[in-house]
Amino acid sequence: MRIISIGALVAVSLQIFAPAAVAAEEPADAIAPKPAALVADQVPDIPMSVVAKTRPYMEFRTARFVDWDPVTRAMLVRTRFADTSQLHKIARPLSAREQLTFGDEPARSASYAPDGSALLFQKDIGGNEVNQIFALKDGVPKMLTDGKSRNSLGPWSSKGNLLAFGSNKRTGLYNDIYLMNPAKPDSAIMLVASSGGGWFPIDFSPDDKHLLVFNYVSVTDNQLHLIDIANGTSRKLTNSSNPVAYNGLQFAPDGRLWAASDDGSDVQRLGTVNLETAMFEPVIDEKIWDISDFDISKDGRWIAYEVNQAGSSVLKIYDTQSGAVRTVIDIPAGVIGGIKFAPWGELGFTLNANQTGSDSYSLNPETLAITRWTKSETGGLDAANNVAPELVEITSFDGEKMSGFLYRPNPEKHKGRRPLIINIHGGPEGQATPRFLGRNNYLINELGIAIFYPNVRGSTGFGKRFVALDNGPFRREDSVKDIGAFLSYLRKDKRINKRRIAVTGGSYGGYMTLASMLRYGDRLKAGLEIVGISNFVTFLENTQPYRRDLRRVEYGDERIPEQRAKLEEISPLRRASEIDIPLMVVTGANDPRVPASEADQIVEAVRTNDRPAWHLLAKNEGHGFRKKANADYQFWASLLFWQKYLLNGDK
Repeated sequence: MRIISIGALVAVSLQIFAPAAVAAEEPADAIAPKPAALVADQVPDIPMSVVAKTRPYMEFRTARFVDWDPVTRAMLVRTRFADTSQLHKIARPLSAREQLTFGDEPARSASYAPDGSALLFQKDIGGNEVNQIFALKDGVPKMLTDGKSRNSLGPWSSKGNLLAFGSNKRTGLYNDIYLMNPAKPDSAIMLVASSGGGWFPIDFSPDDKHLLVFNYVSVTDNQLHLIDIANGTSRKLTNSSNPVAYNGLQFAPDGRLWAASDDGSDVQRLGTVNLETAMFEPVIDEKIWDISDFDISKDGRWIAYEVNQAGSSVLKIYDTQSGAVRTVIDIPAGVIGGIKFAPWGELGFTLNANQTGSDSYSLNPETLAITRWTKSETGGLDAANNVAPELVEITSFDGEKMSGFLYRPNPEKHKGRRPLIINIHGGPEGQATPRFLGRNNYLINELGIAIFYPNVRGSTGFGKRFVALDNGPFRREDSVKDIGAFLSYLRKDKRINKRRIAVTGGSYGGYMTLASMLRYGDRLKAGLEIVGISNFVTFLENTQPYRRDLRRVEYGDERIPEQRAKLEEISPLRRASEIDIPLMVVTGANDPRVPASEADQIVEAVRTNDRPAWHLLAKNEGHGFRKKANADYQFWASLLFWQKYLLNGDK
């Protein structure tokens, strides 16, 4: 079991939907049907001509590697054939995908029991993140949790008879840690009662006597506890006075605990945690780059690990016997995720790159030979024709070095200076990486709009010093100034039209969008924010209680008068009357992270000043649109917004 990055978040609007076919003789003024769950306020009707033009870019799929079936040796992936992503099994490389789950809501995390006797997965309702755990038996999902509490799927015991999971059913707030025999879900017992923070079960020791538990205090402070399962006692392995981050924690077959950690370093190194002394002993150091994920083969011979080089992934294999490290060189430039060894030694992973799409692969650790298991449809388009991003590196206002990825339109097709959209990631503990852009490739390939994805201070992947540079209310606007530095650099680019630049982003990137519109409105044409924060105080007061303390560590504590005053001062809502360029806002009504009220109040405030404020609300979504029908309509609405306010008007 490995830790999922908390911040990872603004690809939230990349799921898709395919409307009914458009006849060639369709009237020019025909209007596309709007999904019933959407409320489009001030958003114009979508012409079917827009639907027809964008169709190929709507019809892409992805296939994310999830797990290996230990019995049949099939690969388990998440992919979408209807409106939501579901679990599919693939018997052999490039063979047909056999759909296993069918539902209105996306199937999320999933895993097989070590002996293959059970397949568990989790899902929520309408994006509310109140996940329930299900067992899939003979094609029928059986709910193992209570249907009311928020649950998180954890690791299987080595013998495969127990599952560890997190649940807030005791208090309704924080995750406690439970053990359950999935064959007898009513027998679940609480192992750890938590009192705050983000608690997750991580891994069982090889002898199943201990369970490693993780408490996420902040992106740079992760506390480890070792639980004796027989007597329920807990031993803390980490020192709270010395904040340390961990990633990919896992027991090896010999009982050693491996981790990627920044203990004693600015970046995360791969090494072992001594269970007696709690000391981290680094084994592999990539110097200036984080080791962001890893997995250990079942026999302990190989460790596969991912190196994060400014956002691009490099996969390496460590031989635990000889100490040799080999780099896998035949992987296209992009982002690797979900690496996991099969019991028979093959390594599964997902590769996400704009010129290949997002698909599942495997690797032979002996030969480093790569096998592609899925080749997902891209609407009849050849993904190889998509542009590859270029790495842009600058020095910000205070001398801080930072970078981002710029996707330029083909200059042979789109001549002259091109419009630009700056797309800011969420988190803020997230990172812009060179990924498959899905429908956004339409903006680049067909409309000739360049898109830039910056990594401002506070982004992950550049060491613990860099990720902490924006912490608290008094340094928050430094990250906004970074956007100003990128703007100054990009406006000098002879292939970019400095008079046609806009900004967008989701979640924290939504706040950054609003803040950039206020600070740099004279250099921007428009802004589109998705599930963003408009007022830090109301956000902290209204976000789900279990998340509040975690967010206070990052943004500041609204209960402290001087911090509250600063949070109010830097909140876009306070200066909404100064927003002088068009705004579009996208909201999920069930969002547990950034409540819909954050969108309502900024839209109302901007409209009070007689400024355009389009608002698209989904009643059946949460923190971003995950249903294809909604996300497609969101793209078409945003396309009309960009055409009206970015592409048209004075140059």
